[in-house]
Amino acid sequence: MQFHIKNMSCGGCIRSVTKAVQSVDPAATVTPDLQNRNVEVGSNRPREALEAALAKAGYPATQVDH
Repeated sequence: MQFHIKNMSCGGCIRSVTKAVQSVDPAATVTPDLQNRNVEVGSNRPREALEAALAKAGYPATQVDH
């Protein structure tokens, strides 16, 4: 699943986003696209749980449709 994170703008942001996602699913893969401010998340956890963790970490995310 892919998310757009409007305020993800640096390497520190990527680390925080990755930590937030992996707090829900430690085995999740996170592939960032900093230029477009998107992340591809490989996880079997519900999208809502990942969005909630991202929002709690200060990185509200919106779904990106393929």
